[in-house]
Amino acid sequence: MHYLAKIVFSFFLLLTSLAYAGAGHNHGHGHGHAPVSKEVAEEIAINSVNKLVQRESIEKSWTSVPVKSAEQKEFEGRKEWVIVFKNEKVSDPKEQTLYVFLTLDGQYIAANYTGD
Repeated sequence: MHYLAKIVFSFFLLLTSLAYAGAGHNHGHGHGHAPVSKEVAEEIAINSVNKLVQRESIEKSWTSVPVKSAEQKEFEGRKEWVIVFKNEKVSDPKEQTLYVFLTLDGQYIAANYTGD
């Protein structure tokens, strides 16, 4: 059952990222807007977590979780914002850390529990 829940969550994250990727958004192809500050990236990530809660993709307890860290990391030759949240109220230790990925200009890419 736990494995099925992870599959459903992963599928939902895929659909969510496609919904955020509507027309008029930059998708990290080098023709976007200026990079956002760390503070702005954190605020966008908080809003993204709240949207995931509203869609019931993650537990309600994530709503009040503060940002643990935010930094730029390189993935496959391009930099992204990685904003990390830690929620010790989640019973499964493997799902207590949530990673939110944004383009440098602040567009939502994805969220997961692995950081990959």
